[in-house]
Amino acid sequence: MDQTQVTTSEPTFPKYTLTEEQEKKEILRHYRALLKGLRAKLKRGDKELVRQAFEMAADAHKTMRRKSGEPYILHPLAVAAICVEEIGLGVRSTICALLHDTVEDTDITLEDVEREFGSEIARIVDGLTKISNVIDTNSSQQAENFKKILLTLTDDPRVILIKLADRLHNMRTLDYMKREKQLKIASETIWVYAPLAHRMGLYAIKTEMEDLAMKYMEPQQYKEIARKLAETKRERTRYINEFVKPIKEKLVRGGFNFEVYGRPKSIHSIWNKIRKKGVAFEEVYDLFAIRVILDSPTEREKEDCWKVYSMITDEYTPSPERLRDWLSNPKSNGYEALHTTVMGPQGKWVEVQIRTKRMNEIAEKGLAAHYKYKEGSNDEDRFDKWFSQIREVITSQDTDSIDFLQDFKTSFLAEEIYVYTPKGDVKMLPVGSTALDFAFAIHSAIGSKCIGAKVNHKLVPISHKMRSGDQVEIITSNKQKPSEDWLNIVVTAKAKSKIKDSLKEDKRKIADEGKYILQRKLDGLGAAFNQYNIDELVTFYKVPSQLDLYYNIAIKQIDLKELKEFHVLGDKLEAPKPAKPIVEAKTETDQKQTISKKDSELIIFGESSDKIMYSLAKCCNPIPGDDVFGFVSTGKGLIIHRTSCPNATQMMANYSHRIVKTKWAKNKEISFLTGIKIIGLDDVGVINKITNIISGELRINISALTIESKEGLFQGTVRVFVHDKEELDELVNRLKQLNGIQTVDRFDTEELG
Repeated sequence: MDQTQVTTSEPTFPKYTLTEEQEKKEILRHYRALLKGLRAKLKRGDKELVRQAFEMAADAHKTMRRKSGEPYILHPLAVAAICVEEIGLGVRSTICALLHDTVEDTDITLEDVEREFGSEIARIVDGLTKISNVIDTNSSQQAENFKKILLTLTDDPRVILIKLADRLHNMRTLDYMKREKQLKIASETIWVYAPLAHRMGLYAIKTEMEDLAMKYMEPQQYKEIARKLAETKRERTRYINEFVKPIKEKLVRGGFNFEVYGRPKSIHSIWNKIRKKGVAFEEVYDLFAIRVILDSPTEREKEDCWKVYSMITDEYTPSPERLRDWLSNPKSNGYEALHTTVMGPQGKWVEVQIRTKRMNEIAEKGLAAHYKYKEGSNDEDRFDKWFSQIREVITSQDTDSIDFLQDFKTSFLAEEIYVYTPKGDVKMLPVGSTALDFAFAIHSAIGSKCIGAKVNHKLVPISHKMRSGDQVEIITSNKQKPSEDWLNIVVTAKAKSKIKDSLKEDKRKIADEGKYILQRKLDGLGAAFNQYNIDELVTFYKVPSQLDLYYNIAIKQIDLKELKEFHVLGDKLEAPKPAKPIVEAKTETDQKQTISKKDSELIIFGESSDKIMYSLAKCCNPIPGDDVFGFVSTGKGLIIHRTSCPNATQMMANYSHRIVKTKWAKNKEISFLTGIKIIGLDDVGVINKITNIISGELRINISALTIESKEGLFQGTVRVFVHDKEELDELVNRLKQLNGIQTVDRFDTEELG
């Protein structure tokens, strides 16, 4: 494989050839299809409003084209169609979807939208409009935009649903983008939007987003699994029919009105299993799930689902630990169903999902369907609770937006657990929550004074991770107060923000002392104690904020002796000009271990052939031939990561402005440290065979070798110096051919350093 090919070749597509006349017909066809989908929801005057929005958008975007060459208006039309057909939204959302890019990209203003369609639609369109400039240097644009969307979300969930439709259409048409843009958008999707779709109950959209993101981020694995799924389709269908036959007969005898069908698991979820469990494709047992959908009246839904469960488990033996009962305890996104995994014919495990038509619609259409069924009932449901939790955190947040995005992800996008108070009230918390999170969920005053907890009547520390179904009693003490290390114990955004507030309060008290010291010093110099001078000092001492400046002065971290080098002009301070340092050529010491000195010749950036100094990321140890990108880090210069690095998604999603397009230059003189893990049957001479292939036949240098043998199996890790990915692939393939070797995998963790 040509090593430079992956990161630089741009996709080539058939040229766009429609004439103006054909284009008009195409746009009209999409518009009519949209109206057809809306037909059941149109009330008097609605059709005219939709037409007005369409004409306004078509006119505003008339000179714009997408990367594929097609007229831009087809994008808002497609987003509106996804809102209607796949999410089940109505007329007002359609209007917002048609207008979602107008305020950002065209001459139309929010005032125009409000004048034509009223304040509700203008508010949603505003929520969908990106923030074009971010003043705060700490944050990234994506995170700020995301924060804005979430602020609007809590007032009107439609914002997020239209945003998801917009993102889904962008993912479906990602082929036409440049490689680095594909990676950025796919990373953001997997990092934030797919979990958000999941949280909104839009499982089909979440799955499609994950699959599409994988197609661009892990193209080889994606193609491989897709190929294997296609090859096994026939035998899967045959197996599903054999599995379903006795169940159908039982359901008919039981007088149920039902549908049964099997569907393959998504490529992304199969790949996740392969990765997490370390198994081959052939060993992923539940490649497909069977769905039983009942047509039952509301009052009999639960009872019928359990009856069907008992019929299925009479026929096939269930795996007791794989029963998931979301009938008694629906997920907070409204999802209700009964899942079980049973042993089918030929000793294969099969997942079976049992739900009713109503539950199925909520599972497919998520939030929109959920609200449809909720009309008329006045209970504060779990969605509303979720929104009010988000609202509480967002409105009290003053952290930078990257932290916020990270907190939001762990707090609100994770699966949830249900934990009970001593009185039996249920609290919903994200997976991974600790006793301290639970204390803050009850009340911030209880959280701040928490010293321990009793979980199921047993004493545990505040860092104890809770499981669903635990009953928790919090123990408090008036002497307790939050400390810095609490931030590593909690996962919920509420707990984090309350702890930060409390620490800030303490910091403020200490900082007041520093403020007083600084005031006296400035008076002595004849300079004013004003914002201009404080900003000058914040910049000079390279601290994040004026609070940090005062605090560091108070704790004597900054002793202000440099103040005498400042000039005072009138009452203004002017920082001394820094002397130009003598530049010395330095090579990073940690690089020397893995690369020889010619490293600056290795990588070519962008379109130019500049030789740039860089270092290789410790978290994924890239080698030539890997698909890589450069990340401009603060303080460490350029760091090269693999696109499949565990940290890549987060970096590309949050800091895409720091990502540099990178490719390998061909250079065989340099060797790189990488590692392989070998598992096999412990046999006489097996180590000799392994080392013979590595050092003897392939002449690859071994840096370290460890072998552990246990009960007839051995596990070995070998660190080797290779020139590029081709050489590593050759080594892996040769080792796999040895008798008794089960798996050979590359490993790239920080332990390689």
